Amino acid sequence: MANKIILSVVDPTAEEQPAAERAAWLAAKVGARLELFVCDDVPRSDETREAALEAHRERLRALAQRLSAGGIEITVDARWGRPLDRGVVAKIIDTEPLLVVKDTHYHTGIKRTLFTNTDWSLIRTCPAPLLLVKPRPIAVEPVVVAAVDPMHEHDKPAELDRAILAFAKELATALNGQLHVHHSFDIGPVLAAIAGTPGSTMAVPVEEISEAAEAEHRKALEKLVADFGIEPSRLHLEQGVPHEALVRQAEALGADIVVMGAVSRSGLKRIFVGSTAERALDRLPCDLLVIKPPAFTPPADHG
Repeated sequence: MANKIILSVVDPTAEEQPAAERAAWLAAKVGARLELFVCDDVPRSDETREAALEAHRERLRALAQRLSAGGIEITVDARWGRPLDRGVVAKIIDTEPLLVVKDTHYHTGIKRTLFTNTDWSLIRTCPAPLLLVKPRPIAVEPVVVAAVDPMHEHDKPAELDRAILAFAKELATALNGQLHVHHSFDIGPVLAAIAGTPGSTMAVPVEEISEAAEAEHRKALEKLVADFGIEPSRLHLEQGVPHEALVRQAEALGADIVVMGAVSRSGLKRIFVGSTAERALDRLPCDLLVIKPPAFTPPADHG
C-alpha cells in the first residue's frame, strides 16, 4: 500500500454515493488522499462538454466538503471518456491509485452472462485493485475474506494468490479487522468423468475420492498461507462449486469485504462462461475487492 491515493468513481446521476463514503472511510483508515472522479460519456459539442465537466467538478467539490470532515485530503476531477469503462481505465493509468472504489447494484442474470456493462468490464480491465461497494453498512472491525485457488484449477497464476493474500492482510490490519482465507474445490467433474467412462461398470468410490481431494487441497492451502501468519482457525476449506461455496462462506462469516482474483479473458469463453468473480458479484452479501495478477496490463484499447 505504498501509493496513498484512493480513486472513487462517482456516478453523477445518483443522489446517494455509498462508494465515495466507503472510499473516504478507507482513506482515513490508511492515511491516503482521496480523489473523487466523474467520467462523463454523454456525446456533446466541445462547448457544452466543458460546461458539463465543470458542473461535475462543482458537485464533486460539494461532496468533498461533506466527506472531508474526517480530516482527509480530497481532490476532484472530471473528464470525458467513451465508452465509460475505457475513460475510467485511462484515469486509473494516469493516477496509479492504491485502490479504485466504485458502487455496484444488482444485475439480472441476462446482463451478467450476455451483456457488457461497466462493472463487468472493469473487473476484466482495471489494472488497480477494484473495490465494488454495495449500499450497506460495514462493521467497525470488518471481516475480510481472501478467496484463493492454490491448486490453480481456474487458470489463475500462482503469484495472483500471493497478491490477494498480501493485499487482504494489509487491508485487514489497516482496518483493525479479521482476515479469513477461503478455498473451495469441486470433485463433481472428476466423478462425472469416471462415471461416464465408456464400458466402465465399477462403482465410483465417492468417499475415497472426496477424502483424497480434500487432503490434497488442504496441503496446498496450508503451504500457500505459510508465510502470512494466518491462524489455522481462520482457514476455511469447502467442497462445492466455487462461486456458490464462496457466497455461503461469506454469509457464514458475516463478511464485509471479499478479496479475490480475476484473470481477463477474451472471446466466446469470456462472454458465456465469465469468472468466479463475475458469478459471485450479484450473490455476495458484501463488498467485493478484485485483484489482478502482478504483471497485468489493460487491453490495448483501454490504454
